Amino acid sequence: MFNFSANHLLLLSRTEYRSCAVLHLRDDSTLRVHRLHDFTKSHILRPGQYYCLSGKVNSADKLFLVVESVKPDTTHATASKTPVPADSAEEGPTH
Repeated sequence: MFNFSANHLLLLSRTEYRSCAVLHLRDDSTLRVHRLHDFTKSHILRPGQYYCLSGKVNSADKLFLVVESVKPDTTHATASKTPVPADSAEEGPTH
């Protein structure tokens, strides 16, 4: 096993199973999506908030990212809920 840590993560989904909670988080810096396992089921994350996570990579037969600690990412503001146009163009009057 080895350590991992990540910042600037947003919660996409949380699914509860008998043995663990599975968290899907997107790293807004790299746009990668990570699947993390919370075997304690004690880490409660809210959508729209950036988080810093740390844990272990358990690679016995499959790759599992196991959450050990979670804290709000205070270096990044809360995620914006305002959609951005695909072409970044502002809408103007049409004639």
